[in-house]
Amino acid sequence: MSRSDPHGLLLDQAQDKVALLDDEGTYTYVNAAAEGILGFEPDELVGTNAFEYVHPDEREAVRRTFEEAIRTDEFTEVTTEYRHRTRDGSWVWLESRMSNLTDGELDGFVVSSRDITDRVEAEREREAATAHLREIAAVSSDVLWMFDADWSELLFANPAYEDIYGASLDEVRGDPSTFLDAVHPDDRAAVKEAMEALSAGSSVDMEYRVNAAENYKRWVWVQGEPITEDGEVVRITGFTKDVTDRRRRERQLVVMDNLLRHNLRNDLNIVLGTVEELEAEVPESAEHTAVIRRVGESLLDTAQKEREVIELITDQRETDAIDLRGVIEEAVETVRGRYPEGSIAVGDLDAVVVDGRCELRSAVIELLENPFQHSDGAPTVTVGLRRTEAGAELVVEDDLPPIPAVEVDVLTGDHDMSQVYHSSGLGFWLVYWSVELSNGNVSVDVGTGEDARGRGGGGRGNRITVSLPLASE
Repeated sequence: MSRSDPHGLLLDQAQDKVALLDDEGTYTYVNAAAEGILGFEPDELVGTNAFEYVHPDEREAVRRTFEEAIRTDEFTEVTTEYRHRTRDGSWVWLESRMSNLTDGELDGFVVSSRDITDRVEAEREREAATAHLREIAAVSSDVLWMFDADWSELLFANPAYEDIYGASLDEVRGDPSTFLDAVHPDDRAAVKEAMEALSAGSSVDMEYRVNAAENYKRWVWVQGEPITEDGEVVRITGFTKDVTDRRRRERQLVVMDNLLRHNLRNDLNIVLGTVEELEAEVPESAEHTAVIRRVGESLLDTAQKEREVIELITDQRETDAIDLRGVIEEAVETVRGRYPEGSIAVGDLDAVVVDGRCELRSAVIELLENPFQHSDGAPTVTVGLRRTEAGAELVVEDDLPPIPAVEVDVLTGDHDMSQVYHSSGLGFWLVYWSVELSNGNVSVDVGTGEDARGRGGGGRGNRITVSLPLASE
């Protein structure tokens, strides 16, 4: 075919490389697209053997495909993928389509080739990523799983499933409904409801018991996410983590907490009752009995705070929208009622709703109350609330001596847990954990007030700032 021939001129406008090969694989015609794809001028290829440009790893397979096609008596059309050398020595992936159909006017067999390098590289990257994920899944102690949208087909689950759920993966693949057999009977209704929610497009975060072989004593934490395409759920994926040990520790902690508070409360009530009798019978001991009464009542207060802390760290509730200004106003009234001799000045309180745990209410009371508990006189406490771009800042200031460094470290989370017994109580721990579980943070500035001569930085005064995230609108 001549390049000046009308058909040749037309082929030169094609984006695909179009060539004619004789039965030995020699180029007898190549269109202009060869230059854009391979860098070769068409005339440079004409007269050379096409297989010489094919990568050695694919050369024999391509040659065999070509020869089998042209020697077949019946009409056949084949497609093959391979790497073709370019003029600069690099390689381009081509997808070539040819048939054994020939014509007397054509000087050979027509081969149409297009550049698929981007597609091949993308596929290889996906294959590599998939292989890596499978390797990770194979050694993961957590269960990684994927179902279709209506839970009728298990698309993927790693081997950890069999260990945690105590069930066969082959059985679930054959009949996905058998998955529920591994769930505690009392929890199945909740799990079914969660599955329906996922199919409807909602995320799920829950805990339940599994593994019939172990009498359903295993607890798992499951997070599931629907995968949507064009607004429709097409797959459901997630992970399952064995949290049996954590559940066991929480249960043990609650039992010990109940025993400790019960015994402590009973024993202290006996002590305080005896103090009353001693005060009545020996009036001159009033100075000493007052100390006993103060310490006993302080221990009862500590036991109450200990209960709040235990509930806080063992409760798996999510955060919620909290009207922080309303919380502060209620806390101010509560503390004023408890300490009428003191002063709480309320500064600007911006209207702001934060995302936090309900225990923040107790934390705010603790911050306002703490100066009164550690002052021999009548401290002045100021509280303010400011809305920021990132969230909200609650600021509590007092005019007392600097908070000890060990207490500051508790509030800011820099405290070594092994040193807990050196702090003065559980109040600041309650503040810290409440704020941390609300995804906030605490900062403390000491020595922010004035000395006796009215100079700043006189060593008195504390400013505690609690930063919290805004609730989603």
